[in-house]
Amino acid sequence: MTDESVTSLDVTGDTTTVSLHGEIDILTVEQLRVALGEAVTAGPRLIVVDMAEVAFIDSTGLGALISGFQRARDQGISFRLSRPSDNVRQILVLSGLLEVVELTP
Repeated sequence: MTDESVTSLDVTGDTTTVSLHGEIDILTVEQLRVALGEAVTAGPRLIVVDMAEVAFIDSTGLGALISGFQRARDQGISFRLSRPSDNVRQILVLSGLLEVVELTP
């Protein structure tokens, strides 16, 4: 098991970017939940989840993204996913997540 962080937060103006790295799975999903919670609590106008460095995401990671999206929506915060690799994008499409969450290039 690794202690390596899979998330980082960056606040620029009224946008909070949550950058994800590596594999988002049962071992790392709690970091994602905490980061998304902190992002929502900060009250930005927009939360962007940068997925460019994600190698893999499982159902627990997808669940955390959905939960984060719902929490942001409930607070009136826009929530977008950004730059997934082709294989991660395919997982997002198959999960139906992209039907409710906007994807930006």
